[in-house]
Amino acid sequence: MSQKPSRISLFDFFKEISIRLGLTGLFLYTNSSDPFHRVISRREAEDLYHYPHSESYVTGKDLLVICMSVPLLTVLFLYYMKRDVRSLVIALLTITLILPLNGFVVNIIKIAVGRPRPDFLSRCWPNAGDIPWAEFDSMKSDQGLHCAGDPLAVLEGRKSFPSGHSSMAFASFMFVFLYTAGKLKTFSPRDKAGSIESLSLLIAFAQILVPSFIAISRTCDYHHHWQDVLVGSGIGSLTSIAIYNRYFHSIFSEKSDFARFQ
Repeated sequence: MSQKPSRISLFDFFKEISIRLGLTGLFLYTNSSDPFHRVISRREAEDLYHYPHSESYVTGKDLLVICMSVPLLTVLFLYYMKRDVRSLVIALLTITLILPLNGFVVNIIKIAVGRPRPDFLSRCWPNAGDIPWAEFDSMKSDQGLHCAGDPLAVLEGRKSFPSGHSSMAFASFMFVFLYTAGKLKTFSPRDKAGSIESLSLLIAFAQILVPSFIAISRTCDYHHHWQDVLVGSGIGSLTSIAIYNRYFHSIFSEKSDFARFQ
């Protein structure tokens, strides 16, 4: 005899909401925390951290709007198509767990690693002539650096690894990819062997273009090293995949368009 699908009780629902609010608070708190101050040699500074400071191609506000609105609009649109209230609620619980958890994890790593951004010297000394090159080799940590730049810009300049933009973008759009593929049964077993719906494949894989652009832009505006972007993208993707599969059936399952809790 098959077991009945699990249901979410009112208590569990409020517990889920509390967890998300707590993670959001932790994300906001760690976002302004001072990271580890690494020793910076002169050679390292000249090779890795000397790039000019420029405005982000995709600002933090732009990122939040994109990463919150696209999943929400996708979930609402597919609800309109399928009229599945439970899947709607579970989908909203899923994305609201993915984003703050991913952001908190990335912030913790940023604080622990404290890797300077490629434009760190430009943040620390907006006037290149003020850089005290002779002091670098004698310092035991970059606490000895007397930066003349904006303190907040310098603080953010020590949080390069991993890329928060890349991580958040891939966390958000990986959810959209999985949810869209599941609802459209893109990778589910077909009635006709070998049949493939090209449109559903294109719709699913199109979700990878936006986060890829955001991730690449972080190296173009000298806000991140390529390693930061690669690891950040991986963290975001893995976080989204792990949480999605906790709440929804696999996109390769015959039940891919259903939540695990019905």
